[in-house]
Amino acid sequence: MDRPHKHPVLKLEQYRDMPDHPASSTEQNLITGLHKISLVLKSQAWKGAAPQKLTPTQGEILVQLRQEVNGQTLSQLASHLGITLATTSDAVSMLVKKGLVSKVRSPEDARQLRITLTAEGQAEAQKSAGWTDFLLEAVQDLSPEEQGLMLHMLLKLIRGLQTRDHVPAAQMCLTCQFFQPGEGPSSPHFCQFTQTPLKPMDLKLDCPDHQDIL
Repeated sequence: MDRPHKHPVLKLEQYRDMPDHPASSTEQNLITGLHKISLVLKSQAWKGAAPQKLTPTQGEILVQLRQEVNGQTLSQLASHLGITLATTSDAVSMLVKKGLVSKVRSPEDARQLRITLTAEGQAEAQKSAGWTDFLLEAVQDLSPEEQGLMLHMLLKLIRGLQTRDHVPAAQMCLTCQFFQPGEGPSSPHFCQFTQTPLKPMDLKLDCPDHQDIL
């Protein structure tokens, strides 16, 4: 296998040293649009959480654990959700009382506790995962090409926020040492782990084979 491609990434200090510029009308419209979507997501999260007698944070923890068969530690949950350890601990404690999650000793390290879903928690996690179904309907109004382009732009936006320490690290293609960016329509992106070309719609936000850029 070829040596993983290391694409250049601006250091955080370089971003901080960049001069501030007034936002253009297009940039301001993009920010307004993203803000409107965030408000809808928050509103729908509370509407979805209420019938389950959960908070949005508790629901997000259940959904996150649904993706990990072996569970996660408190610090892993906090990192993935971008919340403090104290907030995570309080939410998990309430989920334990509700019988939705349990704390078990890690088979690799007995000193480490991992949070896993109970059978009832699995059912509630599936319900919580449906909170964003309303958004899926809107996304399906876009053509496959538009969806792929939107995904690519979101990845770049999240990468920029991540570099500035505004969002937690994500296991996405743009931050992976196996990712080789394309140079145009005739040269698609390429994954050196799977040895396959990547179209915009193939890019991932959370890949189990992700390796941070060295």
